[in-house]
Amino acid sequence: MLRAILNKKIELYDHETIVKKNGARLIGFGRYAGIVGAYNGFRALGLRDGLFELPKVENLPDYKSLKAELHRIKCDLPPINIAMTGVGKVAGGIIEVLEELHIHALKPKEYLQLGQFNNVQTVYTQLDVMDYYTRKDGYKPTKTECYNNPELLKSDFMKYAKVTDMLITGHFYGNGAPYFFTREDMRAADFKINLVADVSCDIDGPIACTIRPSTIADPIYAYDASTEKEVPFKTAGAITVMAVDNLPCELPKDASEGFGEMFEKHVIPAFFNGDKNGILERAQMTTSEGALTERFAYLQDFVDGDD
Repeated sequence: MLRAILNKKIELYDHETIVKKNGARLIGFGRYAGIVGAYNGFRALGLRDGLFELPKVENLPDYKSLKAELHRIKCDLPPINIAMTGVGKVAGGIIEVLEELHIHALKPKEYLQLGQFNNVQTVYTQLDVMDYYTRKDGYKPTKTECYNNPELLKSDFMKYAKVTDMLITGHFYGNGAPYFFTREDMRAADFKINLVADVSCDIDGPIACTIRPSTIADPIYAYDASTEKEVPFKTAGAITVMAVDNLPCELPKDASEGFGEMFEKHVIPAFFNGDKNGILERAQMTTSEGALTERFAYLQDFVDGDD
């Protein structure tokens, strides 16, 4: 298709690369991935432990109905410790669900103290890269090092795994970065996580129990740490996993409208203001002369057939 676009001298803009100057995405479906993924995590909890039943998001008409379902079960939540990862749009969606459930937020340092006493309420903490990575030389990494120099890092996530019952992921995982926890880590006697809503969904990667993506039709499975195999999600002692990789599709109306609102706000004006912020320039893949832009020149070998 890319070759055909170039041959026909069509200007192509990639919505995945509509970003700010610092690389942060301006539009996308991340918020709704976070909302649906967190909801699905609590749905899995209720079904597995017989606490409550939430309908599938795909059977709800809109986000308003989803929030009504959360409101219905908020008093039925058990006293568990929840860790969530990420600080972007996905994480924002996760937090919307946690706040709708009136779950109390703790700072990471406060959260780690939960291992010293019996918690009697549902709480969560939000973890950024500097919370769960440390440098191999023992120093605290900068955020820049976490994203640009993964070879300097090692995981420090196990301290959270020892006090966490439920993990909801909303992070970006870069190639070469340390895994959060490994299959060996999950066999440790003090590994406490028993449910993972893996919104980030990197298969057989940083969240080692995510061994495959799940589907909207069948969103929940479980991982047996002793055998390193998938088992039915209600299997005693196994780690429950929700790893649907197309979550916004479960909330199509709101996700589509939200995407459109972001596009209208950030992209449409660029066509009429001379692209003063460089938004279109950064997103443009091909020119009306039938060439790749400098930003996407790395695709030239593919275009030339050297793939």
